[in-house]
Amino acid sequence: MDLSEELRIKRQRITQLLENLDLDGLYLKSQANFSWATGGGINTVGITGELGAAGLLFTRSGDYAVCNNIEVNRMGSEERLEELGFVLKSYTWHENREQQIVHELVEPGRLGADFAFPGARELKAEVARLRYSLTESELERYRQLCYLTNLALETTAVEVRPGDRECEVIGRLSERLWADRIDIVTTFCAADERIEQYRHPVATRKQVEKRVMLGCNARRNGLIVCLTRFVQFGTAPEKLKKQYRDNVELDLVLWTNTVPGRSVQVPFNAVEKEYRRLGYDGEFNLHHQGGAIGYAPRDYRVDFSTEETIAENQPFCWNPSITGTKSEDTILATQAGPVPLTRPIIFPKLSMDVNGARFERADILVI
Repeated sequence: MDLSEELRIKRQRITQLLENLDLDGLYLKSQANFSWATGGGINTVGITGELGAAGLLFTRSGDYAVCNNIEVNRMGSEERLEELGFVLKSYTWHENREQQIVHELVEPGRLGADFAFPGARELKAEVARLRYSLTESELERYRQLCYLTNLALETTAVEVRPGDRECEVIGRLSERLWADRIDIVTTFCAADERIEQYRHPVATRKQVEKRVMLGCNARRNGLIVCLTRFVQFGTAPEKLKKQYRDNVELDLVLWTNTVPGRSVQVPFNAVEKEYRRLGYDGEFNLHHQGGAIGYAPRDYRVDFSTEETIAENQPFCWNPSITGTKSEDTILATQAGPVPLTRPIIFPKLSMDVNGARFERADILVI
């Protein structure tokens, strides 16, 4: 599938949304939705911001890109928005005419937007659902991102040595990812007792002694991948090895129940029972279990109130944890079964059978 076919499918989804909601236009400005709607474009200046510096306006009669004169040249030459079928609408940076331009094209009250925009119905959740099922060309970009991020993280983890500081490890990972123009969205690095103390161990200057956990969310062309790996220096205690294996089993229970057409409550309820069956009853309440991923670190994190249906070709990153261990990789939900998108490349493999299927997962790397 080429880019033009990908964008045709996405435009069709937008048109259907407008028809279902009886609206005349949809204005998208979030980084995630801009990337999705352009096949991987970038509208951000600061990479951590949710809203970008240019918006896309889809109407029943045509499509437009709205931005100030600072951004318009890059939107035309590097993001190739005119080639993609958008009419560029710009204004001088100090005039602040964005709202006026949008309302000249779509009347207030007849507009939807992915953020709080004057005269528009906020449709953040509705637009996010348009992104859930990846097209074939998106999957090609996503697989490449998953491989490069996986390789960068495992290579960085393999090179960690006692005495390294957590922040140094993250610095090495960042350098490897940026070499392939991959943004770091979230990073975790924990040494020794910090692995047990914190579910979200932001890197510090603490030095590694016997053990380290390294994980990240990384982004390119808008798509985001997530994974975590563990390194042990010296012999790994038998208790730790069993707990890690149990943790991977929790993850695989989630994987094998992540089936297109099912409610996300099916894998969520299955893993809650599995925590109890394995003897880790209280651990379920200590951290979220993850959920859908794609153009956001998590499109949604599943809890007992989540009302979403798993889509075909929808990526997920579940992250069940037991104090001191976690299992986290990115998969694709398909009718043929879960497809691992991150998998051990240079890490040792752990083979496990769950619900009649065999999987190879990354084991703890012992150095």
